[in-house]
Amino acid sequence: MEINRIERYWLLAVTTVLGAFAAATIVALAFFGIRLPSPVDRIDPRNLEQTEFARPGIRQLSGNRYEAYIVAKSWAFEAGPGLGNPPTLRFPVGSEVTFYVTSVDVMHGFQIEDHTANLELVPGQIARTTVRFNRPGKYSIICNHYCGAGHHVMYATIQVE
Repeated sequence: MEINRIERYWLLAVTTVLGAFAAATIVALAFFGIRLPSPVDRIDPRNLEQTEFARPGIRQLSGNRYEAYIVAKSWAFEAGPGLGNPPTLRFPVGSEVTFYVTSVDVMHGFQIEDHTANLELVPGQIARTTVRFNRPGKYSIICNHYCGAGHHVMYATIQVE
């Protein structure tokens, strides 16, 4: 069986591209420590009252370090009392915030506008990301995973002052 000259070029091109992708993956894993996100922990979404998500909210650790516990459920992010609906989370410029987020009903997304935070929220899993807010402004948190009829109204706001 003879391979046409043009087919040979296509096979070479495809093999080269696949090899480059494989090499980039190996370099990312071995030298840059890039890993796929994995859940921090697992919880029973029906029994949130027995977890740290029973009282979602912002906790200041020290200086400009914070933790934010957020629960995603049917078309809303619950971030604690006094933060409004949809919630507005306020942090000073230079803050480092570790977000712990979970879902109680269906899969949701958690993406912070203009930052590299992008989590997939699976019911019963706790997702974590840390973000440093170096610029003042207003940033939206959006659900970027279609979650049902009210998906378009599922958002929150971060105000950095």
